[in-house]
Amino acid sequence: MPKSGSTPKITRRTALAGLSASAALLAMPRLGRAADETIRIGFPTPLTGPFAAEARDQVRCAELAVKLVNDKGGIGGRKVELLVRDDKLNAGEAATRTLELIEKDKVHAVVGALSSAVQLAVNEVTRARGVIYVSISQSDTINEAKDFSKYTFHEALNPHMTTAAVARQTLKKGMKVAHLVADYAYGHEMLRGFKRAQTTIGANTVGEILHPFGAADYSTFMPRLMSMRPDVLCISNFGRDQANAIKQAVDFGVKQQMKIVVPVILHNQRLAVGPDVFEGVVGGANYYWGLETQSKTAASFNASFKAANGGAIPTDYGAYGYSGVGSLLAAIEAAGGTDTDKVVDALEKLQYDLTKGPQHYRKCDHQSVQSVLVLESKKKSAMANDNDLFAILANDAGSDDMLRSCSELGHAT
Repeated sequence: MPKSGSTPKITRRTALAGLSASAALLAMPRLGRAADETIRIGFPTPLTGPFAAEARDQVRCAELAVKLVNDKGGIGGRKVELLVRDDKLNAGEAATRTLELIEKDKVHAVVGALSSAVQLAVNEVTRARGVIYVSISQSDTINEAKDFSKYTFHEALNPHMTTAAVARQTLKKGMKVAHLVADYAYGHEMLRGFKRAQTTIGANTVGEILHPFGAADYSTFMPRLMSMRPDVLCISNFGRDQANAIKQAVDFGVKQQMKIVVPVILHNQRLAVGPDVFEGVVGGANYYWGLETQSKTAASFNASFKAANGGAIPTDYGAYGYSGVGSLLAAIEAAGGTDTDKVVDALEKLQYDLTKGPQHYRKCDHQSVQSVLVLESKKKSAMANDNDLFAILANDAGSDDMLRSCSELGHAT
């Protein structure tokens, strides 16, 4: 994914461009680290740009995971430090910052990145250096054999599992579906997931329109979409793009003709434009604070976050920061230290429940197997308070059946 204002088409070559100047560093052996020093976790994320709101939430939740461990004396008497860096939503910048975290700051592992393309650039650096990377942004590609390594872990949901869960709740056999898609990796992977789910259900695509990343004006797209006369409009984009696209769709009267569905419904974007715009929009999520009525873990996570953040509630993408760092620290504790191979082994065996219920990393591709929520945005009159944003339509329990098979991803079985 590009930085704000630049071209949205990031190829694999572009994503790795920032690595060439550091090729010599990548060839160096791993540096030894004292067993009793501070445990350092690198955290690249786009603190500037159109995803900054979600990135800031990830940082707050990651800091909470570190704080809770340190409040208990650390791990084996070692304190944990989170080193946050702004990757500016740019693959080359992320690669540079990650190299600095490894070579200069001597981090023991890396967690973070909030973009399909950016996380691949981070992953190229970490796997070349033999450093564990826990990605906390949606991607199908990072689990595929060509990008995977023993050091690569993916804590976030992926587009395949997210779109399948949303489609089961919103599509029926014979329905006509139109797609408005952001023209970069996130949008393309979500479109592929929706179309795969449609095939299973028997719903039919009547049209696809790609829009550029960071588009401010969607007015030329809406008449074309309405002329397709779909039953459902799937809008696959992220951050401010989501808020802008839905707002303009509502302005054009799209909701009078069709249901609006998104693969990931974003807490911050719903807050940004209000309940009237998002009313009735359905989408997937990894977390919603309202789970506290169903999950003791969610209630505990909410309480800890509120205590550390002046009563504020944790958000969906924020929760990834907590579970990504939290699962890594749990594995370091289980491994008895920061030896990379031992921590990898511990992560592969880890059964964890940090925000919403049981999770584990599938061994073949290190994808976190976890529940998927499907949420519907409430109308204003149905909200009990300002935080009561969504109704939970489904909470699909995590299982390997949600994922593409190991063989499909190119892994030996």
